[in-house]
Amino acid sequence: MAQTTTPSPSTDDPSPSTDDATPAPPAAGVPANAPDLARPTHAGPLATAQSQLAGAIERLGYDAGMHAMLATPRREVNVAIPLRRDDGSTELFHGFRVQHNVSRGPGKGGLRYHPSVDVDEVRALAMWMTWKCAVVELPYGGAKGGVAIDPRNYSQAELERVTRRYTSEIMPIIGPERDIMAPDIGTDDQTMAWVMDTYSVNQGYTIPGVVTGKPLEVGGSLGRATATSRGVVHATRAAIGEQGLSLADVRVAVQGFGKVGSHAADFFGDAGARVEAVSDQYGGVYRSGGLDVPRLLAHVRETGSVVGFAGSEPMDNADLLTLDVDVLVPAAVEGVITDVNADQVKARWVVEAANGPTTARADALLAERGVVVVPDILANAGGVIVSYFEWVQAQQAYWWTEAEIEQRLEERMIHAYDAVAQVARREKVALRDAALLLSVQRVAMAHKTRGLYP
Repeated sequence: MAQTTTPSPSTDDPSPSTDDATPAPPAAGVPANAPDLARPTHAGPLATAQSQLAGAIERLGYDAGMHAMLATPRREVNVAIPLRRDDGSTELFHGFRVQHNVSRGPGKGGLRYHPSVDVDEVRALAMWMTWKCAVVELPYGGAKGGVAIDPRNYSQAELERVTRRYTSEIMPIIGPERDIMAPDIGTDDQTMAWVMDTYSVNQGYTIPGVVTGKPLEVGGSLGRATATSRGVVHATRAAIGEQGLSLADVRVAVQGFGKVGSHAADFFGDAGARVEAVSDQYGGVYRSGGLDVPRLLAHVRETGSVVGFAGSEPMDNADLLTLDVDVLVPAAVEGVITDVNADQVKARWVVEAANGPTTARADALLAERGVVVVPDILANAGGVIVSYFEWVQAQQAYWWTEAEIEQRLEERMIHAYDAVAQVARREKVALRDAALLLSVQRVAMAHKTRGLYP
């Protein structure tokens, strides 16, 4: 059977969920009058997202009504996706699109293909997209989509049929002024081209702004493929700069070597940082003093994994998280730093390239130990920033150079980091709390300014 490789998240922005037999209690701080759809049915990313929101709401002093509005998705769609396989058989998949908040602008968020996708995961990711767009001051709300499918088990033609059917099912709620998709886990620029074509054909004319992260040939943007990784490096530079350090002064470990982690490792190496360890789903490698990242990238292209890279020592994924380095970059899945291993993390900085890699309890433990966590909604916002640039270019039919895009990206990331750091110093809170306070306040202000209809 033909197979395709599952890309790692572009993080415009992976969370395997475990379904428990008994539903978990409501997340701490969820208002009693919030609808059931705002409550997690199991422990997982939604519980973390709701807990983070509850903390920001309490500190900002908002009432239960505002909390309920911010905790509850504005709109969500659950669709059935029948697939005619290449062998003539039929399978049925379930897909979701959640628009968490659209007060600041159209929904914005990725489309994920992964067997663990469920509506609670998508709700959490959509909420994080709301805060991410707000913290970097983009005129977007948060959205996310997903299909519960393992793309590695299906041919390119089958994935195209799934994508086109999914797009047709959610078509009434998407569009360049309504909800703009981008790649995520298990999807890529080709997926976005299929979405764009399906939407455009049904509208009767070409509409490149319905998606971002698409190929250059159909209106994609230069710099989009590496934007999340560049943003991670800019955020790291800003964070260590507060202690008077440069990237040449630090040792880095990167967990996850997909599109985000591999490019980030490359950019860290180019900037003079010593990338001492990296890992992927098959294992990890370590070399004191730094790996030769260009050679490692060539090895991965040849073999499909970092495992077995010449001149390195094998390392377990779990051990990488507790390695004695200066900067730890989790760039794989949610929930890898937990209360079980947080007290063993030796890095001074954790820069979250993935969405939700640190649980709420682990966050508190790291803060107690003085570990600085640059939160996902800030650290990996480079992807959505350049998605915004791509959307603007599509709307204007005017394209910028790669140098212009990289300059604008760096300016946005540094400005956003400085704004969050100022709030952290003023309120005497961690960077994650500061980013949430800033973003939740901006979204709440949009709600208040617009008022309620009718």
